Amino acid sequence: MRASAQAHANIALVKYWGKRNLEWNLPLAGSLSLTLDGLTTTTTVSWNETGSDRLILDGKEATAGALDKARVVLDEIRRRANIDAFAHIESANNFPTGAGLASSASGLAALTLAAARAANFDCSPEVLSIIARRGSGSACRSIFGGFVEWLPGKQEEGNDSHAVQIFPADYWDLRVVVAVIQDRAKAVNSTTGMLHTAETSPFFQPYIDTVENDITQAKKAIADRKIKALGEIAERSALRMHASMMAADPALIYLQPNSWRVIDRVKELQMDGAECFFSADAGPNVKVFCTPQAEEELTAEIGRIEGVKKIINATVGGDARVI
Repeated sequence: MRASAQAHANIALVKYWGKRNLEWNLPLAGSLSLTLDGLTTTTTVSWNETGSDRLILDGKEATAGALDKARVVLDEIRRRANIDAFAHIESANNFPTGAGLASSASGLAALTLAAARAANFDCSPEVLSIIARRGSGSACRSIFGGFVEWLPGKQEEGNDSHAVQIFPADYWDLRVVVAVIQDRAKAVNSTTGMLHTAETSPFFQPYIDTVENDITQAKKAIADRKIKALGEIAERSALRMHASMMAADPALIYLQPNSWRVIDRVKELQMDGAECFFSADAGPNVKVFCTPQAEEELTAEIGRIEGVKKIINATVGGDARVI
């Protein structure tokens, strides 16, 4: 009863920020993402009849909070597979953990697939997506490769809230240049930040009201492979999300001065004709999407910016897989 799996981080082009149900980890609105090869979690799960659940993350005993998230997934696997066992988990990321680079998405997706396979629980990718969502909302998207939509669903317990692949990984060769501003864990995790924003920001509901239209427009831009159109949607989605955070009371500020230096340089390069756009999640690190032809120049330009610690280059990633 042992299996290993790999899953990739995903970056939302149309953002997810806000829950309609905390217990079932259900979103207030949908989202749309790109799965990234180059930001990968590898996880091994062993089911044992004795002991206790244990999580080793990046070679160290995980925090209680990380283990609690994992247990939500493990409990769901135990229930569905009808097993009574404890899990020993060893998981490692090839990129910074907890720093706004979607390590929880790839981590919980890899855990879901490895735990299900080790328990001999055979199910569809949609069911795996539902289970992964329980541990981390964005993890439901990392079950799939390519361009992925998370359907918000309407059911109370979320059986209709899962991700679907809208275009496969080989549909459009986009590149991503990740500017790592900070590689340590952020001070305020995403769940806490979402709840605080929803409770105190006057900009939160207006931001949520824009999501459905952004998804519709983004899907068309991807279908047409129009990077300028997709960039306009992705940039405004990211900025509106961060505006709602900054309008919270007290303000929730993830982007740092060096983050804005990267964003400013991307806007300058756009004016010079570069086919690129930026996005940023709940953390200071900035992701720059571009065509293959622009990747080398962008990597060099962004690498020279003050405060950029390192660059991670990524391509479009595939489905989570058993290894």
